[in-house]
Amino acid sequence: MPSPLPLPTVIEDTVRWLERAVIGLNLCPFAKGVHAKGQIHYAVCRAHDADAVLAALRAELLALAQAPADERDTTLLIVPDCLQDFLEFNDLLGRADALLEELDLDGVLQIASFHPQFQFAGTQADDVTNCTNRSPYPTLHLLREESIDRAVHAFPEAEAIYERNMQVLQDLGAEGWAALGVGRGCA
Repeated sequence: MPSPLPLPTVIEDTVRWLERAVIGLNLCPFAKGVHAKGQIHYAVCRAHDADAVLAALRAELLALAQAPADERDTTLLIVPDCLQDFLEFNDLLGRADALLEELDLDGVLQIASFHPQFQFAGTQADDVTNCTNRSPYPTLHLLREESIDRAVHAFPEAEAIYERNMQVLQDLGAEGWAALGVGRGCA
């Protein structure tokens, strides 16, 4: 097993992805504000199995729910040392949603997922549109429902973001994505 990447490297890689891809390509029009205000909490989970990741997720969900939104609006739980297989990661998501319900946080928080090998159903692994959800490391994005509601209210055509993102990635192409230097490419 290779030695783990240093914590600062994992966070720097994630911030680079956020700034160049998510914000830079405007994949999420709501990300720029919380990033600029320093309201994103970056948590690195050094776990080596899914149960330990869920334990870290539990702690981060509770911490986010208790933190004032103007200090911590969202959390990126980054998992660089396990869940490298996308299907294994995807299997964890059902357990993550069950944890939200168990903590009685369903409807208060939600979990979005990003992965270096993310693949939409019905696409090929090298389809550049998969890059809309590709990150340098397996990542669980913890969001406040209230913040999502405010953002959607301020962005009248929020349902069009998904389609717009697909077009942005198609226009950019695999070479353009690779040139961003934000992690694994789409090839």
